[in-house]
Amino acid sequence: MTRLLVLYHQPADTVAFDRYYFQTHIPIAKKNPRAEVLHGELSCVAGGPAPHVVAELDFDNADQLQNAMGSPEGQATQADLGNFAQAGVTILAFDLRSA
Repeated sequence: MTRLLVLYHQPADTVAFDRYYFQTHIPIAKKNPRAEVLHGELSCVAGGPAPHVVAELDFDNADQLQNAMGSPEGQATQADLGNFAQAGVTILAFDLRSA
């Protein structure tokens, strides 16, 4: 399984961010049925400040992730980031393996 994590940095205006994120961005992202949004009281165990929002998407494999990112829905989701994520976003992809 390949997991994509999208960590949205702390915005200056959390109310405006949340409004746009949940009313506009999520409906775009939800066109991918694997999108699961985690939101709540996040805390950082070590390092810098905790992200404001974390989105988690799981795919069967890296090819499926690449296909989703390259699809019209994936492109629209990525293009929308500039409309609300001015504080920045970190996107991580990794393969899940048992230890």
